[in-house]
Order: sequence, then C-alpha cells, then structure tokens
Amino acid sequence: MQAEVNRHAASSLIQTKKPSRLANVARELRKNKHYYLLMSPYMLIFFAFTVIPVVISLALSFFYFNMLEFPRFVGWQNYSRLFLGDDVFMIALKNTFMFAVVTGPVSYIACFLFAWIINELSPKVRAFMTLVFYAPSISGNVFFIWLIVFSGDSYGYLNGFLMKFGFILEPVQWLSNEQYILPIIIIVQLWLSLGTSFLAFIAGLQTIDRSLIEAGAVDGIKNRWQELWFITLPSMRPQLMFGAVMQITGSLAVADISIALAGFPSVNYAGHTIVTHLMDFGTIRFEMGYASAIATVLFCTMIGANKLTQKLLRKVGE
Repeated sequence: MQAEVNRHAASSLIQTKKPSRLANVARELRKNKHYYLLMSPYMLIFFAFTVIPVVISLALSFFYFNMLEFPRFVGWQNYSRLFLGDDVFMIALKNTFMFAVVTGPVSYIACFLFAWIINELSPKVRAFMTLVFYAPSISGNVFFIWLIVFSGDSYGYLNGFLMKFGFILEPVQWLSNEQYILPIIIIVQLWLSLGTSFLAFIAGLQTIDRSLIEAGAVDGIKNRWQELWFITLPSMRPQLMFGAVMQITGSLAVADISIALAGFPSVNYAGHTIVTHLMDFGTIRFEMGYASAIATVLFCTMIGANKLTQKLLRKVGE
C-alpha cells in the first residue's frame, strides 16, 4: 500500500514538472522574442530552400519519378542499381575520392601555410598578397585560361614549350587522353583552392591574442613550430573547422571544372564525378528518384568526412 502511495506521489510530481518546463520554455520565448523575430527571415529561407529540399530528396530516393508520372515507391531499388548495376557511377565514385584525397588535404594545408606566411608581412603588403592569392577564386570562369595552356594543338602553351625545347615531336591531346584528364583537373582545382578558407585563416590569425604567445615563451615554447602547434592552431579551431568544411565540400562537389576542361561526358568518363553523374540523371534524363539517391550518397559522404575532420581537429594542440 505504501509503495502504491509513493508511486502516485512520484507520478503527480512528474505531472507537475511537465507544465513547469513548458512554462519555462514559453517564458524564454517571450523573453527573447526580439532575437527570434530577427532570426525568423533567415530561418524561414533556410528551411524553405535547404532543409525541406534535403528531406524531400531523401524521401524521393526511394521512389521512381520521371517528372511526368506520379512517384512510384521502389524501396532500395535505386541504391541497389547505383552500387551494383551502374558501372559509370563506380568510375565517378573512384574519380571523386581520388580528387578529394589529393586536393582536400593539399589545398587545406596550402591555405593555412600561405595565410600563416602572409600574416607576418606588413599590413599593406599583406593586403596586396591576400588579393593576389584570392583573386583566382573570385574571377568567375577564369579557369578557362587552362584550355589555352593544355590545348591539343601546337599553339597550346604547354605543347609549344615542350616542342620548342625538343621534349615532344608532335602535340599531345592533353584533354582528350584519359590518363591526363584527372591530373589536369586536380592541378586546376589546386590553383583555385585559395578561396574562402584562405580568408578565414587570415582572419583567424589576426584575432590571436599576442599575450598567449608571450606567455608561451615564458612557459618554454622554443621555436615557431611549437608556437604554431600549442598556441596558434588551438586558438583557431573555429576557423580551422570552417575551412575544413569548405575544402571538403569543394573537393567532393567538383563539377564545373571537369565539364569545362574535359567535356560532358569526358573521354571514357575519365573526368566524371559524382556531381556530374547527378547532373546527368537529374537534368538530362530526368530520373529524379535515381538522382536523389546519388545526392543522398554524396550528402552522407560529406557528413562522414566532416565528422572525421572534427575528430582530427580536436586533437590539435594535444
């Protein structure tokens, strides 16, 4: 009998706590209503054009939808076709991973090293050098200049140079030979990689408290590399994370450079990536369910890469 009374008392306490929590939430909403009101335009746009389309794409990946007929549920058929029956997708997956493994870490490290070096210069020189390094990424389709460099005739800069000094006897079809296409795309992407991440690192280096460096010298920091590892990098974790996300997204979502240099589709799909495969089925064949499955695979890949990067960045400075 006593146990039953205690049970009723506990349940009554729980029931009295629930309204109090809701009351606390309502009180906080009323208290901070101006902040939520100011955030509402952005949140509405974000949900309307980002969250809702992603959710719809995830759901649509389990349907067959050709833009003309009503969607028909097919379950895991799109994914089984993607991994077991689509040889071109496996080529695109391999090309994308090779591209990301090379350009992601290299461009990320290059962005930080150039930012670290430029940060030591005088303000005027630093501003000029920042513009020089950042200019390719804000110049639109400036990478089309590489079409002249790797042109397949004797007027191409690279062919002309190699023929002039006797390295080759006839022009090389750089963008029509499958063994050269992916390395060329990687080179061009590395040239364009000093973008938003580079600016974020410059800004992060400017915000480091100089007193930390002085305190580190007192505590036994002996050289610039120790200062970099134990003071500079831990102080820049937000900028490092932002830069990592931007580099991962850029390396896994490459498409424009591949299409501009190698064509669409490229020779034997040598420059084919996941995004170009997505464009093929989404904007040309209009197989929207299958395209949504491709987009879901890319989305999950990016999330996994970002989670792995977060774990690695937590170890910085340890």
